[in-house]
Amino acid sequence: MSVHPTAGSPRPVRLVVVDDDPLVRSGLRLLLDGARGIEVVGEAGDGGAVAAVLDAHPADVVLMDLRMPGVDGIEATRRVRARADAPAVVVLTTFDSDEEVVGALHAGASGYLLKDMAPERIVGAVLAAAAGEPVLSPAVARRLMASAASAGGARDRALATLARLTARERDVAVEIGRGASNAEIAARLYLSVPTVKAHVSSVLLKLGAENRTQVALVVHDAGVAG
Repeated sequence: MSVHPTAGSPRPVRLVVVDDDPLVRSGLRLLLDGARGIEVVGEAGDGGAVAAVLDAHPADVVLMDLRMPGVDGIEATRRVRARADAPAVVVLTTFDSDEEVVGALHAGASGYLLKDMAPERIVGAVLAAAAGEPVLSPAVARRLMASAASAGGARDRALATLARLTARERDVAVEIGRGASNAEIAARLYLSVPTVKAHVSSVLLKLGAENRTQVALVVHDAGVAG
């Protein structure tokens, strides 16, 4: 299938699909390959096979199932994110327990989606992850906030972590926690987009976060996302 990149893109977003069900992989390839400038460049049926697939087919995003035989999705995510020039990882699963959600995000996943999402939302999530934006399904975001509200110790630790930021950086971090894009943050805080990008870089550095989703985790744990 020929792939036509989106306007302004030098090439399509390269995607690897990881799921132990061949029918699911086939369905995702049919859905995503060629959709709005996405090219499915590889597949894996187990977390342990992802490294070899990425060696053969460099990717921008990995769409990762969680419960697989052999190496599960959380460990596979950790291994993918430890690679040089690591692609973003978006979890796509039917499971949304607190342990799995938090485990995947702390392993470095850029997002967490449930398989009952509309196809267009999955397409949008892949594109957003490639652009460095966090992606959480609404149900997962609600679960994260509910979990944070019931974890006092985690809240204290998260508040102490946010205390490393300046007031403006904290404002930016809170907006990241709400899922806002750089353009949305700029509009809400009356800043230019380049200034927002500079603040985001500083927030990531000060919090020791690999990506925006890990910033969002800290914000949710602190209970300040609103």
